[in-house]
Amino acid sequence: MKKNYLFIALAILGFISFSFITKSDKSGQVEYKVVTVVESIVPNGLGRSRMISANETKDYKEFTTVRSDDKDSDEKNKSKRNEIRVKNYDETKLLNFYNLGGIRFQNIAANDAVMTSKVNDMVAQGWELAFINTGVESEGGKGDGKGIFITRYTFKRTL
Repeated sequence: MKKNYLFIALAILGFISFSFITKSDKSGQVEYKVVTVVESIVPNGLGRSRMISANETKDYKEFTTVRSDDKDSDEKNKSKRNEIRVKNYDETKLLNFYNLGGIRFQNIAANDAVMTSKVNDMVAQGWELAFINTGVESEGGKGDGKGIFITRYTFKRTL
């Protein structure tokens, strides 16, 4: 008999405990943000290096054309370039990899410190660094006077 009362008491306590658990409307939804770093690899320090972070959002669907085998049903997207542009963004100055004396390791260390500061600030705001993608673009032709090193930091956070 005492076992039955104990079981009933534990069952009631369990139901009461679960009644205090609230479920968020947005449980499981994730938000992403991209920060792009462009570092110049132009000789003699002539390029520009920046860290860019958009402060507004865009819906890609507004700028997308859906293609199909039926050419008559395709509707070309009529958006203008200035509608796609983001005018509200952070632009952080960085140093170029090269100066007149050649590659400048102090500049690389300075850029690392600035980028680390941005990553730490994003983490403090609840973002988690999810992905890092890098690439290099260089003309490679005679004189090789153009080039950038680009890094995209993708952050995510649960809403």
